Amino acid sequence: MEAMSPAVKAIGSSEVLLDGELKPAVVIFSEETGKIEAIIEGPCEQYLDVCGPEAAKEFRDVTPLVVMPGLVDTHVHLDEPGRVHWEGFQSGTQSAVSGGVTTVVDMPLNSIPPTTTMANFDAKKKAAQGRCWCDVAFWGGLVPGNLEELRPLAEAGVRGFKGFLIDSATPEFQAIDRPTIEAAMATLQGYRTVLLFHAELDEVPALPTPPEDPTLYSSFLETRPDRLEVDALNLIVKCLERATCRLPGPPPPVHIVHMSSKHALPVLERARAAGLPISAETCFHYLTMDAETIPKGSTLHKCCPPIRPHENQAHLWNALRNGVLSSVVSDHSPCEPEIRCCDSGDFLQAWGGISSLGLGLSLIYSKGATLPEIARWCAENTALQAGLGHRKGFIRAGYDADLVLFDPRERHTISNSQLHFRHKMTSFHGTEVVGRVRQTLLRGRVVYDAAKGPSPAPAGTLLLDPII
Repeated sequence: MEAMSPAVKAIGSSEVLLDGELKPAVVIFSEETGKIEAIIEGPCEQYLDVCGPEAAKEFRDVTPLVVMPGLVDTHVHLDEPGRVHWEGFQSGTQSAVSGGVTTVVDMPLNSIPPTTTMANFDAKKKAAQGRCWCDVAFWGGLVPGNLEELRPLAEAGVRGFKGFLIDSATPEFQAIDRPTIEAAMATLQGYRTVLLFHAELDEVPALPTPPEDPTLYSSFLETRPDRLEVDALNLIVKCLERATCRLPGPPPPVHIVHMSSKHALPVLERARAAGLPISAETCFHYLTMDAETIPKGSTLHKCCPPIRPHENQAHLWNALRNGVLSSVVSDHSPCEPEIRCCDSGDFLQAWGGISSLGLGLSLIYSKGATLPEIARWCAENTALQAGLGHRKGFIRAGYDADLVLFDPRERHTISNSQLHFRHKMTSFHGTEVVGRVRQTLLRGRVVYDAAKGPSPAPAGTLLLDPII
């Protein structure tokens, strides 16, 4: 084998995750190009026998760690610009790499301004420049009155567009109706983009009587019944059916974000069986938490759609394994502590959102997900959904050298003190998990080491390939 330049490195292990299989292999990559140059299957010893002394100097055998592709979290609220007191690109992306996430797709809302116009997108990119430890892509927003912005945003690199069918709780990001959904499908027909929906429909129903105790999680759960998700999904499917019949070409695919209700799964399954271009994700918290065990007043557990009873959880796991649900994401949605109502414990008044960016790999591995399953749900399918499947989500020659060195045996307890969030608090505090990320590489360069923390300087870039 020819000698490698100093910029070319190699990492090998007895377990490298290659297209759904764990096998012994060596991954050769360039720090200059950031790309994987070659993959040599077989034991590390076999590679050393043929690579030559110079190449051996640039080789690491990390056995018994597993080498897996960097995760792609397509549902993250980084809140910058405008609400950097909630999170921000620096703290958010440092949190990502600490958990093996090498790419995030930032949601269009919770920042001020939201990503709904070209001018707002320029402000978002300016805020992100030089402040990202992982690569960052962007979703745009679909709101009343911005249809003319959708194509320019797609051509500028926005990966797709998210709309709410219910009040988003942020006045700058209004809910949309059926005519807007159908108009957006027509506007984006022919574009390689995706429409995402927060699928809860109708106003939050008024309770017959005020709850006796708003510090009980059940009081909040009653305000977000399963029917909100079912009704929303039925409406979206009808819009997609109409667009399929009426448009001259196929409509843009639809993706349902953070599905939590088992009752919505049959609607999704029927739509997919009918050949409609629709997919859906769920979240780490829906797979690992249940309504029955949420402590009184623990408002850090509030999110929308809500964490549902334990019996619901098995249906989500089955839907993932049967391919009805395609992916698992964090929906990292932090905010300042004051509006969490942690002191009063009032679920009805508290801002909702789970802070979990970078925690998901260990969480669902501890619940029995295999590493090939995690790679499929949290790297491969998410990369494909965001139009990044040509460079992210897989360990393949020509792809970005985004690698995670994962210890599948180490046990540890998630602690607020170890978080990299701006506000070091999570509903997963105190959770015992198996598996820890030892090192994260972004395009071949170490951006996180468990012993040292995030790298001193950011190495992330903005992913702005046009979607046309």
